[in-house]
Amino acid sequence: MTAGASRFWSPRNSLQGLTIYTLGDVAAQLLLHQLNGGRVLGVMALGATLYAIEIPNWFAFIDKRVTEQRPVPRALQRTALALAYFNPLWIARPLLFLRLFSGATVGVDLLRLGLVSWAANLPVAVLANWLIQVKIPLRWRFLASATFSGLMAIYYAASDVIWRH
Repeated sequence: MTAGASRFWSPRNSLQGLTIYTLGDVAAQLLLHQLNGGRVLGVMALGATLYAIEIPNWFAFIDKRVTEQRPVPRALQRTALALAYFNPLWIARPLLFLRLFSGATVGVDLLRLGLVSWAANLPVAVLANWLIQVKIPLRWRFLASATFSGLMAIYYAASDVIWRH
């Protein structure tokens, strides 16, 4: 497959997503003393399917979209497109799934939590997404992004507690 080619699903991405997202969320659950089997299984399914499909395809889209130097530097375009994808609504969605998988209450507060978590994390996210989009080849971007997201799972799980009130 050529660099930038879109694909619907790959076993490699599925295994990476299942493993990394699950490990990150289990670490978050252990940190918060809230280990939940249903949540573990739910995150495994999300990592192996939804995230393993949508994120690599978004990165492939970025590769296709940003191919030459334009008035805005290429690195800035790539980073901005990654940040546009991982926006406050995108962050609210995993929080929604975590609550659903845990049997917790779901409410509109997730939108505020997504925004606050995103804003508080923005400096780190800019640097991480710049590194992923500019320094990592397409073939390894999902692994790098999933690893960053696995680490951020700890932050997002904690943010559901920290920023809830």
